[in-house]
Amino acid sequence: MAEPVKAPGSPGFRAGRWAPWWVIAFVALLPLPGVAETVLGLGAIYAAARMVQLRLQGKQRMLSSPAWALTSILFLGYWLPQAFSAFDAIDPGTAWRKTAAGLRYLPFMWLVAIAVATPERRALTLKGIALITGVWALDGLAQAVLGTSPLFWSMDQLKWAISGHGLCSPAEMAAADRLSGVLGPCNLKFGQVLASLSPFLLFAAAARFGRWGWMLVAAAVGVVLVLAGSRAAWLTYALVLVFSGWRLLGARGLLACLAVGLVAAVALAAGSHQVRDRLERTAMAWEGESDGVNQALSGRAQIWAAAGCMIEQHPINGVGARGFRDAYPDCNPRPEEQEVWGAGPALHAHQILLEILAETGVLGLLLWLAAAAQAWRAWRFAPLPARERARPAMLALAVTVFPFNTHLAFYSTFWGGLTLLLAALYAGSLLASDDP
Repeated sequence: MAEPVKAPGSPGFRAGRWAPWWVIAFVALLPLPGVAETVLGLGAIYAAARMVQLRLQGKQRMLSSPAWALTSILFLGYWLPQAFSAFDAIDPGTAWRKTAAGLRYLPFMWLVAIAVATPERRALTLKGIALITGVWALDGLAQAVLGTSPLFWSMDQLKWAISGHGLCSPAEMAAADRLSGVLGPCNLKFGQVLASLSPFLLFAAAARFGRWGWMLVAAAVGVVLVLAGSRAAWLTYALVLVFSGWRLLGARGLLACLAVGLVAAVALAAGSHQVRDRLERTAMAWEGESDGVNQALSGRAQIWAAAGCMIEQHPINGVGARGFRDAYPDCNPRPEEQEVWGAGPALHAHQILLEILAETGVLGLLLWLAAAAQAWRAWRFAPLPARERARPAMLALAVTVFPFNTHLAFYSTFWGGLTLLLAALYAGSLLASDDP
């Protein structure tokens, strides 16, 4: 049975009152990865110190035992494959440094779970994430109209004033081929980030404004994601719409909304040469030739073939987490040809299952699956109120790791940190103790 969380005024309650603000700050600062990483590290130190201090004093825990256990299991499912892969990694020094640095994610995940451990803190945390997502979506719409993101422009001007140079180089600014939003043209992950965080905004809109609020927000975010041009984000957002809209609108209402949205997306594509280019590239897959498929997938067929080579050569524990780029030259199936993405080796497998198998081997995949099984078991046996309060985080995590899609690198600092944030929000919300 979950341990009850102390009432306001108790040591455990007071120790966790800053946790929501730490989580909100981390999400808000994602456009500045270095600053966000600093917030993550400081939050991890704070959470570890406070939990140890309260434990030694024999005072109330800030987390229920089930929430603490599931959060720790999800961390181990991510970190242990990385640690086992480092033993014979292609670059052992880098692998062990990243493994050691990865330990900071455990207390950070505890901090995130603490931020949703009580109804008051959970409401503040989830509303804060929803507000940030909404502001980013509005900023994306502004970029579509004005040609630049007001939020990114403001941060860029501040960077110029402080250091005499901008956040992105002129070459990166010129090479941007899609709506980049608040993350800017030198970090073209805006579509994937917005799609993964969209459940928090959509559930908040539905709770506050009902089905019409959900439809309005869904349309606005959809416009931004179409212009952001990430096909992986399109699939992610489609899954979000289906699973968040099904219960709210019913099957007929949802199908009608999706049909209208599809027509609107086609109309947007007709007016955007970047979107048309991606649709035309996707259509090349129907040419039936391997080169056409590779072009349609932006070179990912070539990358996936290289990942298969790595899996064959290092089946047990892989080439090492983030070792894909080092192993790629020896596994490149077309070394004599120019890569579709340009110069340089592929940095990661662009697909979660292939990334896990190539970099951490079968052992890594089994550990990931064991953690996923525990997450599913917790959901299956949770009471209905617990499922309802965890539904936004559950959906965000599920669509982010959905295996039949392309992905960013889960062992990178940026995407790995965001994924573990979603995992901790899920565990903390589902297994929170809401007893008085």
